[in-house]
Amino acid sequence: MKILGIDSSGLVAGVAVVEDDVLLAEYNVNYKKTHSQTLLPMLNVVREMIELDLNSVDAIAIASGPGSFTGLRIGSATAKGLGFALDKPLVEVPTLEGLAYNLCGTGAWVCPLIDARRNQVYTGIYAFRQKELCVVEPQCAVDISYIIGRLNELGETDPEREVIFLGDGVPVYREQLEQGVKIRHSYAVAANNRQRAASVAALGLAYYVAHQKGEAGQMSGCGKVVSAAEHRPEYLRQSQAERERQEKQGVLLRDMTPADVSALAQMEREIFSMPWSEKSFEELFQYSYKVNLVAEQDGRVVGCICMTLIGEEGEIDKVMVTDAMRGRGVGTALVREALRCGSERGGEVFTLEVRKSNAAAIALYEKTGFSSEGIRPDFYDKPKEDAVIMWNRMSKGV
Repeated sequence: MKILGIDSSGLVAGVAVVEDDVLLAEYNVNYKKTHSQTLLPMLNVVREMIELDLNSVDAIAIASGPGSFTGLRIGSATAKGLGFALDKPLVEVPTLEGLAYNLCGTGAWVCPLIDARRNQVYTGIYAFRQKELCVVEPQCAVDISYIIGRLNELGETDPEREVIFLGDGVPVYREQLEQGVKIRHSYAVAANNRQRAASVAALGLAYYVAHQKGEAGQMSGCGKVVSAAEHRPEYLRQSQAERERQEKQGVLLRDMTPADVSALAQMEREIFSMPWSEKSFEELFQYSYKVNLVAEQDGRVVGCICMTLIGEEGEIDKVMVTDAMRGRGVGTALVREALRCGSERGGEVFTLEVRKSNAAAIALYEKTGFSSEGIRPDFYDKPKEDAVIMWNRMSKGV
């Protein structure tokens, strides 16, 4: 079985071809050049050097994110274009899993760190059962202090085990790591401390084989086999442009707190014909499976989203934005952030209902990856109206 691997999720751009257990070719460049200028020429060099017929490839493995927003889009466009042209499936390999796979077979914990700026890292914690990658902490965008604390907790359960750090976040946060990490730790050598297309291809092969055998659900990792049309990058957080737009508007997204209840209940009464009571909002804090966020501007709550997350399925119970803030991207930002939080906690499919006549809300949900899949007749009262059932299965992106 032959897999073409592509990674442009960070500063490194890479192309590799793996056939069964053999790496046929790999071309990585870690240099400040635009991936749009280098990725396809690199692929062409590899193709010519090993006389590769691209039609002989079984699937295309792509580092699906997180990482550089521009880099991810370039890699995604390249993989999708090849997938469409060759009629081949894509294997989405989470960037942190691909990076961790550089150290496949180690007995240590593996903690990749990609600098996400603003004192945050894209990270996760992984281990190996022989060649099988096991997810200890799924990839996430967090403050560096969080992952240090998580590793120290793990160290208490297995004090003899060390952790190996790798990725471009290591030199950025080396001082914090040395000061904060209490367990034995080391750093990957230069040959393996950055993204490698060979690791994406090799892990992509494992995911593709499991998919073909119907064993994908038995794997610990989060790789998925999708069509070219279905693939979207996984950003994990908002782009800089989105964040800057919200900052200009003075909008902050944060977790809901009990102090918000009174304002939310008042907003609810002003917006909905059948509003939630203040007690309904108070009860949200009793359950660990809830995701509750608010949008705040100048210290005033201007929107919220409430989601129930049980296992792999999340249901958005409420999205609310004040009249004054509608049409300014607040609702979209709330939905995106809720989906990000839900996916970090294991959610894979998300659903909601919306009034059939609410064209603006339906357009918002479609923008964030939802699609209509059914109707619930006469679901709403005051006035009586059908509900459109919408789903986001995450393969369509957010």
